[in-house]
Amino acid sequence: MELQFIGAAKTVTGSMHYLKVGNKKFLLDCGLYQGKRKEAFELNRNFEFFDPAEIDFVVLSHAHIDHSGNLPNLVKHGFTGDIYSTYATRDITALMLKDSAHIQNKDVEFVNKKRKRDGKNLFELLYSQKDVDATNKLFVGVGYDREFKIANNISLLFKDAGHILGSAVTYLEIVSDNKLYRIGFSGDLGRKNTPILKDPQPIPQVDLFICESTYGSRLHEDIRLSQNSMRDVIKKAKSNGGKIIIPSFSLGRTQEVVYLLNKIFEDDPAVKIPVYVDSPLSVNATEIFRLHPECFDEETVNFMNKHDDPFGFYKLTFIRDVEDSKKLNSITESCIIISSSGMAEAGRVLHHLANNIHNPNNIILFVGYCAENTLGRKLIDGATNVRIFGEDYKVNSEVIFMNSLSGHADYKEIIEYCENFDKSILKNIFLVHGESAQQQSLIEKLNANGFTNVVAPSRGDIISI
Repeated sequence: MELQFIGAAKTVTGSMHYLKVGNKKFLLDCGLYQGKRKEAFELNRNFEFFDPAEIDFVVLSHAHIDHSGNLPNLVKHGFTGDIYSTYATRDITALMLKDSAHIQNKDVEFVNKKRKRDGKNLFELLYSQKDVDATNKLFVGVGYDREFKIANNISLLFKDAGHILGSAVTYLEIVSDNKLYRIGFSGDLGRKNTPILKDPQPIPQVDLFICESTYGSRLHEDIRLSQNSMRDVIKKAKSNGGKIIIPSFSLGRTQEVVYLLNKIFEDDPAVKIPVYVDSPLSVNATEIFRLHPECFDEETVNFMNKHDDPFGFYKLTFIRDVEDSKKLNSITESCIIISSSGMAEAGRVLHHLANNIHNPNNIILFVGYCAENTLGRKLIDGATNVRIFGEDYKVNSEVIFMNSLSGHADYKEIIEYCENFDKSILKNIFLVHGESAQQQSLIEKLNANGFTNVVAPSRGDIISI
């Protein structure tokens, strides 16, 4: 049995891990790499380490694009197997992939106008809606806490990861050469006390654990302080007469922000300002949230029982039409605009940034992780000038990063999750989905807590199990 690390190896994007067990070949996740446009396109387009037509199945941890977004390209290149996920992940991924194909089409169309004018080679679409439709037909839904037999020698169990709606920690039992191997894959590990979702649930004992390490050296602010922090940002924008632009993932983070704003405005009506969610995907994703109460924590269930509208669906303005999106830029009063994508790499948020980033009264508020080389990371790191759609823009707006809303576990929370395992049985921890500095710090911290054989593999590394 072999395990090869292909994506999210010493980086926080493009999650993909390849396993060969006897004559079976399968993937854990098949995500899009996000970063520098040309580099990202080449990495996403080419399946360097395997033939997609030979992959038997995919196990998908959750619907975020950096975990699911390259599935249509896999299908485009010959994959016809099953894609196993939770029911909520299946429903959300259908929306995410449709949106991904649409955004690619619009962005490539927009960028190619300039490249054609400049006499440069034009970008090609990675995949189309036709490929997305073919992908959606391959999903097989599996409930939490239900053992599922994939093959005679491979069984699957999903536990709630607490990261986004439907996210799962994967537990695999594999029999090879009459030996039982138990493998765990964290996907993206969530946090305790996150709004809406249940806390991360432990999986059974494993021999090998593939673990995310996004915040391997960092501690988050107490998530319970998020409401006060958000209220302070709103008060500042309101006093300045400025807007708050929130780049946010359409799935998960947007619903959490809306839920939080709903509670803030209910507790303190004086701070209420108009809120616009400018993402058709967010509207549809919010509707799907309502269909999956099995993913909600007790607090949210109680809140739903008391309020018909926990996500503020009827109190906010959800923008679907492009023309309505453009009209937001002419608003002169204080307001909040929530728009995808969360890393500010694509989608309508780029237009809002281009139209508002020059104004010192405005606030650009990031509420989630931004990978290296993304526009979001550049702004968080203090860039004074940025390029958007190939044009230069001066950054005059205040940029704020609220890490208390992070959906990823910090290093203490990762270690606490790993403490569920018997260290004398756990043979290896492989750190993925993290930048090198974060991973090295987490290796040292795990070692100090008694975990041995903790390594951070590089892209292409093969481990014989």
